Amino acid sequence: MAVRIRFARHGLRNQPIFHIVAINARTRRDGKPLERLGTYSPHPDQKEGAKHVNLDFARTKYWLGVGAQPTDGVRFLLERAGLLPPRPLYPKLHRSAEPVSK
Repeated sequence: MAVRIRFARHGLRNQPIFHIVAINARTRRDGKPLERLGTYSPHPDQKEGAKHVNLDFARTKYWLGVGAQPTDGVRFLLERAGLLPPRPLYPKLHRSAEPVSK
């Protein structure tokens, strides 16, 4: 069973709140998760202007340790939280050792 860590959308029509869940990769977006790992509110707070992320670090580390693959959006949040190393900005280029002659 392939497990993914991804968002499940909840909340109101124009005010979504995303649950960060560990779920089977073949299950629909808002299906029953194996475990709920946290929440993410993409709208800035009125007072502070900050977006809120609540995450259970221990359980997220567990799921990453057993091979769960995060989606791109969740991967960005996990990199910002320090659970995953940041991706390189530019992939390494593979160049041949010999210059190309015309």
